[in-house]
Amino acid sequence: MTVSDTMPRMAYSWGYLRRVRAKYAILGMVSDTVIVMALLVSAAEASGRAVTFPSLDGTSLAGEFYEASERPAPAVVLVHMLSRTKADWNSVADRLQDAGITALTLDLRGHGGSSGSPQALAEMVQDVRAAVQWLAARQGVRPGSVALVGASLGASLSLLAAVDQSAVRAIGLLSPSLDYRGLRTDVNLVKRVGGRSMWLAASAEDPLALRTLRDCAAESSGPREQLISSTVAHGTALLERDPEVGRALVDWLRRSLLS
Repeated sequence: MTVSDTMPRMAYSWGYLRRVRAKYAILGMVSDTVIVMALLVSAAEASGRAVTFPSLDGTSLAGEFYEASERPAPAVVLVHMLSRTKADWNSVADRLQDAGITALTLDLRGHGGSSGSPQALAEMVQDVRAAVQWLAARQGVRPGSVALVGASLGASLSLLAAVDQSAVRAIGLLSPSLDYRGLRTDVNLVKRVGGRSMWLAASAEDPLALRTLRDCAAESSGPREQLISSTVAHGTALLERDPEVGRALVDWLRRSLLS
């Protein structure tokens, strides 16, 4: 039996790996065996762990919970695009965990490991609200320090869910749309966000998302940050193709939640 046969699934950020190597270098122990054993001991805190929780209507939802090592910590719910899964957010969740921010990714109903219908877009708002409530109820999450970030469909769901969730302190929208297959949002919803911080990002080559970004950013009830990328991509694909978008998102979350 090899080490890989017994090792838990791990998705370490580079920052975490550097810290482990630096720690054992100080002790004069930098062999691969020592590093592997250190990772095994810290596996639970260095990557996400699978969780399940009910939506508000009882639909079973699958999630991945990335808990910061120092707690209580601020926290973020990350919401994927239509026909995608929570795995699209793995890299961002790792980076947030490394930055001291707890993250929860979820599979919307009918996607990934969650039950329910993938056509029930309006009901997915309940999934996002349930994720916020589940995360805010964790003992290691700092009260009043939860953010909600979504991409494409996830952006519409996040905005709709955030307005009546007092636990949500900041909202991030990646490739947002005012009308996603009949799921409508508008600037009045942004007004209801009030003084809470918002971050909006879209490709300059994505006309609908770009128009939505500009309409939302023009509403000045609270801080509104925007990023327009020259990369041709939509939703979480923009994170993969333009690394600056991911860096800007993590930086905004750090400033919004850790300050």
